[in-house]
Amino acid sequence: MANKPLQFVVVERKLNVGKNAGKLVQIAKPTGRHRIDFRNFCERVAKSTTFNRQEVEAVLNYATEIAKDIVANGDIVEFGDLGTLMPSFKSKAVEQGTKFNANVHIEKPVVLLQPSKKYFTLTGVSYEQTEAKPTKAAKPAKPKASEPAPKSKDESHNSGL
Repeated sequence: MANKPLQFVVVERKLNVGKNAGKLVQIAKPTGRHRIDFRNFCERVAKSTTFNRQEVEAVLNYATEIAKDIVANGDIVEFGDLGTLMPSFKSKAVEQGTKFNANVHIEKPVVLLQPSKKYFTLTGVSYEQTEAKPTKAAKPAKPKASEPAPKSKDESHNSGL
């Protein structure tokens, strides 16, 4: 499959931080993207193997389930080209002298993906600028139902009869 250029639009943004804080600048924003659902992804993987879509799907789901179980036990999993999976969580700050209670002060445990820089760096891509699609706010406003409709010329002349 040949690579298509990455499509982008140029938008104006007012920056809040950095050397350009408070200035209106132009930035490129990716566009023209499509989401490939998991089943279609597995179908594409299966085309290049002796496995069918259901088998690819089952193996990928099983691998992620096992990796999550391992990480839930506090271990780190090297997850191939994607990177490393490790446990992480948020911790509340507790004043010195106050007893730290893990059940109260630690929250939102998650599996953290530390992505592989080599895998997640795209190389050999080209770019194509496209026109921005009109936003929903740009559509003309419809008259509200509570407002009376304007009278036609015939109605305004006959209103006294």
